[in-house]
Amino acid sequence: MNSQQARDRAEASFKKKETQLLENRKAMAEYNADSVAVRAKTARLRALRLARDAVVTARANKKPATATKCPIP
Repeated sequence: MNSQQARDRAEASFKKKETQLLENRKAMAEYNADSVAVRAKTARLRALRLARDAVVTARANKKPATATKCPIP
């Protein structure tokens, strides 16, 4: 193998590694963005659930109105 062929192979190998590095960085960025989105959605849904549960609990703890007889016949 002559030096030109060796150089071409080395450059091809370098370009392949650079491409893989860029793809890995892109994949990690997407993964992190998805992770942030999932955490935000989970927090929003948790807040909605807690608010709903607070309303349900408040309604359950509220004493029912008692019917009283009207003093006027």
